Amino acid sequence: MLEIAGALGFTFRAMHILITAGPTHEPLDPVRYLANRSSGKMGYALADAAARAGHVVDLVSGPVALSPPEGVQLHQVTTAVEMLETTLTLLPGIQLSIFAAAVCDYRAASIASEKIKKSGRGLTLDLVENPDILATAAASGTGAKCVGFAAETENVLDQARQKLHRKGCDAIIANDVSRSDAGMGSDFNEVTLILNSGHEITYPLQSKTLLAAKLIAELTRADCFTRSDSR
Repeated sequence: MLEIAGALGFTFRAMHILITAGPTHEPLDPVRYLANRSSGKMGYALADAAARAGHVVDLVSGPVALSPPEGVQLHQVTTAVEMLETTLTLLPGIQLSIFAAAVCDYRAASIASEKIKKSGRGLTLDLVENPDILATAAASGTGAKCVGFAAETENVLDQARQKLHRKGCDAIIANDVSRSDAGMGSDFNEVTLILNSGHEITYPLQSKTLLAAKLIAELTRADCFTRSDSR
């Protein structure tokens, strides 16, 4: 962690931050895949905000139609397994990791070597669970603070609090993806940051660019993960 002392006695601590973003694509055959509606905008906004704030940023991104932010080291992946492997390679030396990617929960048990043709009888897919990247990173023992996202459609805060403890991470960012004016694919978001210490902060609807700057400022505070007051 790089420390820069300012003329007025202020010390800026530049952190090494890992951020995941976008969806993953899980192939079924040479032309089809499983995915979701994630645009990657929230993760890319976080990476941009962190770089602008002076931090060192590694961005692990699934397939998106976005240009990488200036000053960010981009690592492009396609599948959940590739995202996990890249993440675990980068984690040593990371102080803060933010898992904003919307990883596909399942992948095909086997990938067809040729395009699957219509049979007129319907199609049954054999799927297996993808690895849990957030939980694996949280249990890796590297010392990096791990922050996840909980994209929910009902009982958003309760589901997010349960996910926080189930995954063993340090904080979770809850957002309602059932809304048409925020969340996946939108330029806007409304979230609640829930810390393992019990502290919660709700950020009202705003642009993902502005929200990302506020989240980075909060998550890089020296006392962020020890604050226990709720508001």
